[in-house]
Amino acid sequence: MKTRLIIVAAPSGAGKSSFVEKISKEDPRLVDVITFTTREMRKGESEGHPYHFIDSEDFQKKVKEGFFVEWAKVHTNYYGTSYKSINDTWEQGKCAIMDIDIQGVVTFKTKFPEDAKTIFILPPSIDELRRRIEKRDGKVPKDIEVRMANAEKEIKEASKFDYQIVNDNFEHSYAQFKKIVEELLA
Repeated sequence: MKTRLIIVAAPSGAGKSSFVEKISKEDPRLVDVITFTTREMRKGESEGHPYHFIDSEDFQKKVKEGFFVEWAKVHTNYYGTSYKSINDTWEQGKCAIMDIDIQGVVTFKTKFPEDAKTIFILPPSIDELRRRIEKRDGKVPKDIEVRMANAEKEIKEASKFDYQIVNDNFEHSYAQFKKIVEELLA
């Protein structure tokens, strides 16, 4: 397998989780690495889907123990990826795919320069991104302005990624995404 690690990043609400979840179900060579977070579970989520949900105290303990390859505070919560999840995937001879915050991408590219390939999912516009975030949970998140400010900063980093896709139409954009992933796995 040519690529062992595919990292997908995007502003909150651009579609990265949907892309990763769909392709992981379709391609048995991929393992969607489940990351850890301190954020509250949303409607329809459960432990291990799409995150391992832990409290801040446990998260900080894991940071001190060197449990995470990378971790970051995103908006108002912590997120992190464990070494174990990456190593377990590689031991199975599979490619790890994950959606993580842009801060974590730099860490992965530094720690795994030969293995990590990166894809950035762009929203069609900032206005459309805001609409998606507000619609997602049926209410406007308390931290919407923080998310929007972060989104503008993150979008400026897109050119540093190996690939960029604008998610203006899910099926069309997903087809582009799938083609890139298949080329990386060939």
